[in-house]
Amino acid sequence: MDTSTSSPKSPVSTIGVLLVNLGTPASPAVKAVRTYLAEFLSDPRVIDYPRWLWLPLLYCVILALRPSQSAKAYASIWTAQGSPLMVNSRALTDAVAQGCESANIRVELAMRYGQPSVASALQRLLSAGARRVLVLPLYPQYSATSTASVFDAVNSALSAVRHVPEFRTIADYHAEPDYIDALAASVQEYWRTHGRAERLLLSFHGIPQRYVRAGDPYATQCLETAALLRDRLGLDESSFVVSFQSRVGREKWLEPYTDETFATLARQGVRRIQVLCPGFAVDCLETLEEIAIRGEEQFIAAGGEKVDYIPALNAGADHVKLMRALIDRHIRGWVE
Repeated sequence: MDTSTSSPKSPVSTIGVLLVNLGTPASPAVKAVRTYLAEFLSDPRVIDYPRWLWLPLLYCVILALRPSQSAKAYASIWTAQGSPLMVNSRALTDAVAQGCESANIRVELAMRYGQPSVASALQRLLSAGARRVLVLPLYPQYSATSTASVFDAVNSALSAVRHVPEFRTIADYHAEPDYIDALAASVQEYWRTHGRAERLLLSFHGIPQRYVRAGDPYATQCLETAALLRDRLGLDESSFVVSFQSRVGREKWLEPYTDETFATLARQGVRRIQVLCPGFAVDCLETLEEIAIRGEEQFIAAGGEKVDYIPALNAGADHVKLMRALIDRHIRGWVE
């Protein structure tokens, strides 16, 4: 009789993967937009002014005026299925999750602002038995205003958990070969279908220049993404332009500004441009309304003729391949 003692094998635990995007209002109604903007704009990572100065301005002025304007913008792109950002993010999450079950990996989607919240998505992973969690913000380029804010939310949610799981984070993927290849393939496919315009404009979301001077690497990473993509497409500088969109307030943001670039190109005699927004993992308000609708209006008003918006990677096969490659690399050591 074998009298040796041995510990029973521990059951294989689930690995949780948390994909996190920015967020969206629950509806294009003014009240829903106000609720969303209040959460978003009160984040110190987004607006770092002293709270005693910023919060009264936010609640007494900005939230009294901006939600109605933003609600109209959301309404112009809202679909029967809901917010494009939510629809596209869920489609991407579902595609990434396919096949992961066999590796005991569970994938959940969270929004930094709005629903599903980071805390609720983490709780679903923990309830499913996840003792190891990989956090993947859907922001190719790191910024404290976006990526670091996701990490803040994860840490805050876990502060209320008694048995905290082991977790890892992916800070950025702005120079990943699969990411550059996916962007290049999307542009080339668009060219095959629609032909090439006189200029290819890459429009990234902007941040205040002050944040960059304080050490945020976002601008450098955007320019590196642009340079890699330009080389991958074989374009010269005369046919390739980089700009930054979505600025608000009076302080200087990253330049050149996209809206001013539209006008400048039109005044230079450019009649048709194509725009790609590499900083957005899926299509959303900033791509579908700010670029595809308002951007074209600005370009035409300045004398141009046509703006072709090249869709985000969304739930395309190349994007799913990129996400799975990132996950596989970062969970090494967690699986046999």
